[in-house]
Amino acid sequence: MAAALLTVVSGCSGGPDGSAGSEGFTTNLQLGTGSTGGVYYPLGQEYSGIFVDTADVDGLAVTAVETGASVENLAKIARGELQLAIAQHNTANDAVNGRGDFEGMAVENVGFLGKLYPEAAQIITLESTGIESVGDLRGKTVAIGPPGGGTREVAEQILSAYGLEEGSYTPLEEGFGDAKTKLQDGNADASIEILGVPASSLQELQASTGEVKLIPIDTEQLDTVVGNSQFEQYEIPAGTYDFIDEPVPTVSVFAAMYASTTQVDEELGYELTKALYEQADSLTLAQKELIDLEEATLGQGDVPLHPGAQKYFQEQGLLD
Repeated sequence: MAAALLTVVSGCSGGPDGSAGSEGFTTNLQLGTGSTGGVYYPLGQEYSGIFVDTADVDGLAVTAVETGASVENLAKIARGELQLAIAQHNTANDAVNGRGDFEGMAVENVGFLGKLYPEAAQIITLESTGIESVGDLRGKTVAIGPPGGGTREVAEQILSAYGLEEGSYTPLEEGFGDAKTKLQDGNADASIEILGVPASSLQELQASTGEVKLIPIDTEQLDTVVGNSQFEQYEIPAGTYDFIDEPVPTVSVFAAMYASTTQVDEELGYELTKALYEQADSLTLAQKELIDLEEATLGQGDVPLHPGAQKYFQEQGLLD
């Protein structure tokens, strides 16, 4: 997957100044999301409508498209195939630094519009599998997310912390929409997903099976994952879903919105950032309660602010 991705990104340096995806500013935007079973896809659909309805920009069109999520989204911004994207903050920081899946191929045209909400690694199985611990996944069939998604990174790190490397389990490389069906049909034993909390798709799985179980990450392995990554310790609170009675220790990252700096100009970036926060209450998803302007720059890391976001945040007093 990494080699294939590098081939994708390596074609993105055709601009006159060597920058990625220099194709000119546009108001016809494609917004990269994720698989239909996660939060990115419906969130992207809702924000697409909000942007078009509220941004003061003539001729604006925004279309949310299903993708493999974070890695694929950032690679496609580099190529000029997407102009907007939702992605995990750790993956975006890897992209601009040429690390991880972007080893040696830093993305130079991505700008940070703002943090959206924290999302947690959720290790999902059914009571009938008898799985009690991540260690029990040895020899099992485990969905680890599609190629091109940040879920895959955290899934492999969690499994590795328990000594489960390639060959120790059968991986399913697909999003939670397909993984959910295979869990129900008995064709998958578990699925590791980065999802917003609470995730409606997980609630749907519980409604159809009545036996969903979330597997916690043990303290030693949790420390290993956090120490070797940009993930943070996180607890899914008791009662978040009606099938968990006590907190579930896991790891979390931030979901954030990103824009191309070579295809989205400052004026449009400003309007998009403004709508991102001032219209968040218009969303129907539970994650809207976590989209907070005061925390907008959390997770920015080494990703440069998009000029439009910088202008908006300065107006709001968030920047010096």
